[in-house]
Amino acid sequence: MRLYKLFFFVTCLFFLTSAGKKANKQNIYHKGWIDFNKNGVKDIFEDPMQTNDARVADLLSQMTMEEKTCQMVTLYGYSRILKDELPTPEWKNSAWKDGIANIDEHLNSIAFRPKTETQYSFPYSKHAEAINTIQKWFIEETRMGIPADFTNEGTHGLCHDRATPLPAPVGIGCTWNKELVHQAGDIIGREAKALGYTNVYAPILDVARDQRWGRILECFSEDPFLIAELGTQMTLGIQSQGVASTLKHYAVYSIPKGAREGNARTDPHVAPREMHQLHLYPFRKVIENASPLGIMSSYNDYDGEPITGSYYFLTELLRQQFGFKGYVVSDSDAVKFLSTKHHVAEDYKEAVRQVVEAGLNVRTNFKTPESYLEPLRELIQEGKLSMKTIDARVADVLLVKFKVGLFDQPYVENPKTSDKLVHTEKDEEFAKQISRESLVLLKNTCLPGQKNNLLPLNVNKVKNILVTGPLADEVRYTYSRYGPANNPAVSVYQGIKNYGGDKVNVDYEKGCDVIDADWPGSEIIPTPLTPKEQSGIDAAVKKAQESDVIIAVLGEDEKCVGESRSRTALGLPGRQFQLIQALYATGKPVVLVLVNGHPLTINWENKFIPAIIEAWFPGPSAGDVIAETLFGAYNPGGKLSVTFPKAEGQIPLNFPCKPGSQASQPGEGPNGYGNTRVLGPLYPFGYGLSYTTFEYSDLQISPKLAQVQGDIQVSFKIKNTGKREGDEVVQLYLKDEVSSVTTYESQLRGFERVHLLPGESKTINFTLHPDDLALLDKDMNWKVEPGTFKVMIGSSSVDIQLNERFEVSGAK
Repeated sequence: MRLYKLFFFVTCLFFLTSAGKKANKQNIYHKGWIDFNKNGVKDIFEDPMQTNDARVADLLSQMTMEEKTCQMVTLYGYSRILKDELPTPEWKNSAWKDGIANIDEHLNSIAFRPKTETQYSFPYSKHAEAINTIQKWFIEETRMGIPADFTNEGTHGLCHDRATPLPAPVGIGCTWNKELVHQAGDIIGREAKALGYTNVYAPILDVARDQRWGRILECFSEDPFLIAELGTQMTLGIQSQGVASTLKHYAVYSIPKGAREGNARTDPHVAPREMHQLHLYPFRKVIENASPLGIMSSYNDYDGEPITGSYYFLTELLRQQFGFKGYVVSDSDAVKFLSTKHHVAEDYKEAVRQVVEAGLNVRTNFKTPESYLEPLRELIQEGKLSMKTIDARVADVLLVKFKVGLFDQPYVENPKTSDKLVHTEKDEEFAKQISRESLVLLKNTCLPGQKNNLLPLNVNKVKNILVTGPLADEVRYTYSRYGPANNPAVSVYQGIKNYGGDKVNVDYEKGCDVIDADWPGSEIIPTPLTPKEQSGIDAAVKKAQESDVIIAVLGEDEKCVGESRSRTALGLPGRQFQLIQALYATGKPVVLVLVNGHPLTINWENKFIPAIIEAWFPGPSAGDVIAETLFGAYNPGGKLSVTFPKAEGQIPLNFPCKPGSQASQPGEGPNGYGNTRVLGPLYPFGYGLSYTTFEYSDLQISPKLAQVQGDIQVSFKIKNTGKREGDEVVQLYLKDEVSSVTTYESQLRGFERVHLLPGESKTINFTLHPDDLALLDKDMNWKVEPGTFKVMIGSSSVDIQLNERFEVSGAK
């Protein structure tokens, strides 16, 4: 009995002591505010009723130099730099004992990165609880209690275990659907918020001007207007959920010399006017229209000046001219490159000084925080960086933290609800829809002796289908390093098999690998097929001869395209060209489904294969949405957001272009050949077919005589003249006919994706604002000049259906 009483007494004492400790910790949490600095007083920075500027100033005034510098560096999450999944006692001796600016990609389980797999990424509620635990440590165990900004990638959907997946950004660009892209941003932001992330590295606003470039699949488009419109919508969507959107890669990152990157990390050769009109335009417009809270500065230089060390780019342009009010993070090795690649700094320490002076707020890299904090603090102590500069950089970081609510609601409020907020059934249907709308029908013709085009296939008439090619029964391309992992995926073969059910016999044969053993060398020195390669093609041909239709799924995988994976040639890699030729030689109808990231030079395929669908890298529902499209349950309506060249020797070949820069040649023939070169694109910007037809009419422009600061209203009618419902992307192009400087042949200045039932008509309205008419004059000032402007309406940049002119008067 005595032992029982003693046990009861000790147990009660333990719980009372624990409760007391908990109560002490909880004393910082008050109704409506948190005592972050634990002084028992509601300071200005802790008062939600104060302005953000006042809160920032008050917090800064209380911080030590060590605490301030900690707000200038990223801690990469588990398992790159941070080895612990949750806080440990050793954290009290770490570099982040005084706080941290942000923690990137923590506990998210990244696709193709086994070392990052963690028990805390799923279920979603478990991750939210883990982030709360870490945030609690920063608030309760550091002196000032400044919350961490948890950042994550989000260009293919949120980069988190089983989040809602999106197709590659080039596919998103091919949807031309602003409402859909805004919804994608909503989902990314909502899922980030539910999981504890407060900052998403998306969208990418790089302008894809070289089709050989490895990261072209991560760009919305080659056209700055289309990028700006879609980028604005995604940014608005993400930030509508109380999460920061960080744009990347600023700036002039996407046009390396000869499309070469890797260690070169770009060497752009771009004239100043072109830089502003093409490469800076999307950043300027998205900052003006969506007020993003983050920017990622790029690795490269511009005209000898590294972007991340440039006061002109990071302060004068970004903040003073564009009006950016957030914080700038560096892309990986961008700081180090000032000394190791660009050689504008004698050592890393001098590189640190230069980037801080230029306007960089936070160094983000796969290195320890100490590697940045130590030289940074030495520079301060040596008087080479003033505290005034440090305060300015830290203030930007703190301002974002206040804006996203980290000082008012630093925790995921109810982690259990996260399981109902991430990748819902509705989200999964959306993921399928955006993959559907990203598909582009490149070609669809009838077979000899038949009246109807090959597509869509009739599930009741086709009995035997062969699905072949190295990507036919593959799903790895549906995942991305920058998107969700571990979602169930459906291959094209499986999707067709599921769709056909008992009505169709669906067979499969791989045929060949994506690349051969000598690739990419085999692109410039052809090598004979090995016996094994010939056997694979022969096996596909044998099954093809027994089939009614052949679906060849060819293209690229993640080894052929992506970061540091630029290409020399743009044909089908490996032995795929030999495979498609052998399949065609059987005389059976062939449908080519392209899965790829680069625009490919498929000239032979375009000439001989009757039907071609561009799928890019769709999401995990790839097989289902492609099968629906092949059989006509879905009518493709996507349009190309990038130009397909006929040959690498034509590059650069883009929209928009200057007059004569992509001109024809005397003596050109009916097939697009000049005297010495091949002319024109294989598929132009804005191009895409449908299973139905559309008619344009009744173009109206008002007023016909406008003032330089006036708006112009444009309207016209679009009608579905076919027998199927479908989408048409109507496009408005504008030409300044006479100007003080050379302008583009035409510029995209409006678009809308319109769904029409058979026989249905709609009136489309666009408003042209003064900024849509502006050019950079001789003094590099944006200006609307008086003169004649031509409005062109069509279904692509070359298929113009309607045109009309209006005048801009010089009178005030």
